[in-house]
Amino acid sequence: MALSREDVLACLKAIKAPSGTDLVEAGLVRALNVDGDAVRFVMEVDNPEPFMAVKEQAEQALTALGAKSVSIVMTAHSKPSAPPDLSAGRKPEPAGPEKIPGVDRIVAIASGKGGVGKSTVAANLACALAAEGRRVGLLDADVYGPSQPRMLGVSGRPQSPDGKLILPLRNFGVTMMSIGLMTNEDQAVVWRGPMLMGALQQMLTQVQWGALDVLIVDLPPGTGDVQMTLAQKAHLDGVVIVSTPQDVALLDARKGIDMFNQMGTPIIGMIENMSTHICSQCGHEEHVFGHGGVKSEAEKLGVPLLAEIPLHLDIRLAADGGAPIVVSKPESTQAQGFRTVAKALVADGKA
Repeated sequence: MALSREDVLACLKAIKAPSGTDLVEAGLVRALNVDGDAVRFVMEVDNPEPFMAVKEQAEQALTALGAKSVSIVMTAHSKPSAPPDLSAGRKPEPAGPEKIPGVDRIVAIASGKGGVGKSTVAANLACALAAEGRRVGLLDADVYGPSQPRMLGVSGRPQSPDGKLILPLRNFGVTMMSIGLMTNEDQAVVWRGPMLMGALQQMLTQVQWGALDVLIVDLPPGTGDVQMTLAQKAHLDGVVIVSTPQDVALLDARKGIDMFNQMGTPIIGMIENMSTHICSQCGHEEHVFGHGGVKSEAEKLGVPLLAEIPLHLDIRLAADGGAPIVVSKPESTQAQGFRTVAKALVADGKA
């Protein structure tokens, strides 16, 4: 049966938080989405441990109300560390990055600024690696602008039969998870830093990725919480930097590279996107955003220039249509750059 938002809120008001107030009054119910008989929301807490029983109680109450699918994502500030051993004279060392069970390698796709086609590169590269026979996962970590569900033609809501592990969706041989699958397409994600970090950790460790050769992570632009959390919490094998040739994009790309260098993350290489445009009418080649800037930057850094991807209408249409160019037109000139990068990563043992 279809549930109303008012029904769900009334149900949650009957559940007490550890503080003694109900979940709604305590402000713990965030990003509530009621879609027919499916209910999804986020519980923002300081420490998840005292709330596990509350989460289970909420799931049971909503199921009894008539919900067929209940997804409650708990995001948390970092757990308080244990008090330092004063007798030893120093604080305990923080835990380092950890491997994700079943995932051999993690490769991030990053950019200094938005609008350079990073997500398009990530989607095409994931599909190209799958075409090479690799077991590929794609994590859409661009929380504020999740575009991978549209680009990979994936719809529907991830399920969690046991209430612990989330089952990702799959298309074109790529296993994919995105916060965009948990919200409506036109719904903004209004989260603070701790919520972002909690959501990222859950998508890394509480998704049933299965056995993967490589997990591609589509990062948001810039040098913020998501990038730092990924580098600190997960064993990141390398990052591919995407930029257009123009000076403004390269200025921000350098900052992104510097951040990953500070975090000790290897730079696998750079990709120059929107490198050149060839007129479909006359064949004239034009460098709309300049040309060669990324190649020059890669040479300065001593990292490979992995590809120069053209600015072409077919790449954009394919992404908007839900079938990346390497899937819809695998033999096209426009797809060759992505396929070349995939082959190089496989040959070098990076993916």
